[in-house]
Amino acid sequence: MAGVTRADRCPGVLRPHLAADGAVVRVRVPGGQTTGSALGRLSRIAQQFGTGDLQLTSRSSLQIRGLPDPVRMGFVHAVQRAGFLPSDTHERVRNIVGSPLTGITGGATDIRPLIASLDAGLCAEPRLASLPTRFLFAVDDGRGDVTAAPFDLGYRAVDHDYGWVLLGGAEQGLLVPAGDAVPTLLELAHRFLTASQKLDHVWHIRDLAHWATTIPGVRAVLLPPRVTANPLGAVAGAASVQVPLALLTPAQAATVEACASGSVVITPSRGLVLSGAARRLPQLAAVGLVHNPASPWSVISACVGAPSCASSLINTRAYATALAQSGSSPLRRTHISGCERRCGAPTGAYRDLVAPRDTELLALLSETP
Repeated sequence: MAGVTRADRCPGVLRPHLAADGAVVRVRVPGGQTTGSALGRLSRIAQQFGTGDLQLTSRSSLQIRGLPDPVRMGFVHAVQRAGFLPSDTHERVRNIVGSPLTGITGGATDIRPLIASLDAGLCAEPRLASLPTRFLFAVDDGRGDVTAAPFDLGYRAVDHDYGWVLLGGAEQGLLVPAGDAVPTLLELAHRFLTASQKLDHVWHIRDLAHWATTIPGVRAVLLPPRVTANPLGAVAGAASVQVPLALLTPAQAATVEACASGSVVITPSRGLVLSGAARRLPQLAAVGLVHNPASPWSVISACVGAPSCASSLINTRAYATALAQSGSSPLRRTHISGCERRCGAPTGAYRDLVAPRDTELLALLSETP
């Protein structure tokens, strides 16, 4: 399997990435499903060992930055005790996104049990530890939110009893009973490994031309259009908030912990949904979490930038903050990148501002103190 995983550098708790601001680890949170108390524990771990902030990712996971190199075993043990490292061997392949509002409102069915079952099944199969760490599972409750973005293997519910297992995108798949979804996804992951084992740098199903069409029973799928972006504010009794620049500060994490009486979901759009916490929105807003869709922070994002990243040519977060405070709110999603790699760029259409070539960004820089 070395051909599949060679140069596979996505970080994990046990395999940090060394950045300009220290070691970075990624903590997988399958489906983004966690709790306020668990987030609070992880925030305190980040404060004890790293910079203190929790960085949200587009795969509904978390990163902790500024750790010493090498990372101390005390940090690893603390993450394990907090419940975020159930498998040493499979930690970097537990990449599962799910519909953030499932079980709260909308959707054809509650797919949270399916997410948990898929994660457990993935970790139970030793061979699947060899999946590329960029390989992504998407579990959609039928509303079309997470299967509208790129993924490798997915499930989109039709109703409580049936759904589509999707291969490499939402265009082709297999109609299966809901009870067969996880076994089918795991079997297809094994087939992918077999097909890719003699090739170098195969990260995704789309890297294997026409492979999906070789699976018995696969056919074209015509699914309803995707839903709109995850709403902000009060949603069926839940509090849905955006985390500016995807950096959850210690004060914000403490407030989330205090306000969350039930589940907390990390969304692929780098926000949080706190079930049953709609009445706590004023407290969440008081620490800088955004619940107003008219806020510029609902459409502005940036890579981590300098000085945290040695590749970045600018302090992207400073210029994103200047743009948000300029009084001229962007009309569409805008992402600021410190280099051509465009780390953290959103899925879908967005205004792309890249240093140093982009004239719009250069104009912003010239206007910013």
